[in-house]
Amino acid sequence: MNIIKIFRAFSFMLILFVFTSCNVTKNGIVAHRGAWKKNNLPENSIAALRHAIDLKAVGSEFDVVMTVDDSLVINHDPHYNKLIVEETKYADLIKFKLSNGEKLPTLREYILEGQKNNKHTTLVCEIKPSGVSKERGKKIALKVVETVKKLKAEKITTYISFDYEILKQIREVDTKTTLQYLEGNKSPKEVKLDNISGVDYHYSVFKKHPDWIKEAKDNNITLNVWTVNDVSDMDWIIENNFNYITTNEPELLSERIKIKK
Repeated sequence: MNIIKIFRAFSFMLILFVFTSCNVTKNGIVAHRGAWKKNNLPENSIAALRHAIDLKAVGSEFDVVMTVDDSLVINHDPHYNKLIVEETKYADLIKFKLSNGEKLPTLREYILEGQKNNKHTTLVCEIKPSGVSKERGKKIALKVVETVKKLKAEKITTYISFDYEILKQIREVDTKTTLQYLEGNKSPKEVKLDNISGVDYHYSVFKKHPDWIKEAKDNNITLNVWTVNDVSDMDWIIENNFNYITTNEPELLSERIKIKK
């Protein structure tokens, strides 16, 4: 292994350590669907990911859906350009460009971009629940993990989902990766029992269950929160020392963190 490969391996290990260590990271910024809003970029685009990396965000979140012909694409909604993704072939989806001229990216393309000139930003992969069946959701999860491993991107990728079974499926095949649950209906102690690494809930959940903040910290469960765009909500979360804050406003959040220090 030459010196460049050693340096890259060390950099990726550092990224993963920063993202997964509950006792080290406080108020790390995760760009929601990339850093898109300020520069009017398409959400979940390669350009939004690149900007999140350029901002040195701790994480850049993105969403994965699978087409009818088993292509993993980056898109938040079940539909794209009025086509239901799970019922449409990839070749038909990419006939329609994103607003900046990009084609709808595949997971492979997204990860390859995330590996370029990136020493700071973890790829936070949200696997969307399947609209077809729970079993298809598990199949998607396995295919996502397989793709990440083929690209040797395990050290810079973590997984989140609203589907608890998807997370449990990933844990069966990867005992070390970081998993965070999104739905907000389980306590930190409950997710710990299933070896889920963290809770990533809407801020309203933590305001309703403020005791979960301490419970997570006491049980070494990572605290993430979404989607925090209002200054007052930002300030409340910063004061409570969450590990990560997912936001559409990474630039604004960065300023609030500096002010509150």
